[in-house]
Amino acid sequence: MCGRFALTSSPETMAELFHLLSLIDIVPRYNIAPTQPIVAIWEEAGRREGHFARWGLVPRWVKDPREFPLLVNARAETMREKAAFRDPLKHGRCIVPASGYYEWRTGPDKKKQPFYITRADGRPMALAGLYATWSGPEGEEIDSVATITVTANAQLSEIHDRMPAILLDQDQIDTWLDVRAVRAETAAQLALPLEDGALKFHPVSTRVNSARDDDPGLIAPVTLEEPRSMETKPVDGGQMSLF
Repeated sequence: MCGRFALTSSPETMAELFHLLSLIDIVPRYNIAPTQPIVAIWEEAGRREGHFARWGLVPRWVKDPREFPLLVNARAETMREKAAFRDPLKHGRCIVPASGYYEWRTGPDKKKQPFYITRADGRPMALAGLYATWSGPEGEEIDSVATITVTANAQLSEIHDRMPAILLDQDQIDTWLDVRAVRAETAAQLALPLEDGALKFHPVSTRVNSARDDDPGLIAPVTLEEPRSMETKPVDGGQMSLF
């Protein structure tokens, strides 16, 4: 899954990379969490612009968003069948820009160690996503987004069994966002694991576990403690034994 990410690129960089018609008024974020506003990019009437949307999809047909479960991720394998994702896959495809994302590896002691994962070439990521606009009875509207996940490649599987669907180049981004000419079945084929070597990662501080922390130190590498080796103990007569 993908449950936290960072976005540190400037508005100018975002506009240039993703061919936006206008700048997005953003500040660097290092610990973006579900339910928070995130930047999402989609096209309407051929215009590609950035929007702020809630991370956690609310389908159009939901009566009360407060009583609907949080849909942060959509699994690529089932998004065409799930009622919440079928319509957004046809008409609401978007990308979520990210500088990198966090994932947690569960150790033998059941402790979870966070890692920060980025593109190996250092470029910002374009996470494949789905958006919907919910309209309330009083005329209120909520734009919301879910990011798409796929089975992790061999490289990332040592951390987690899932990874975000990441669009690598401009052709893929253009195809994904073109909901007028590109059918859902065709677009869904872009949601695939990246090849090994396309990403890199390093361990980071467990401070990222708290959504209240949001500073550059969260993405800095940390040194992990080496596992303790089995120690031998003296037994009768000063002999050494493993038993």
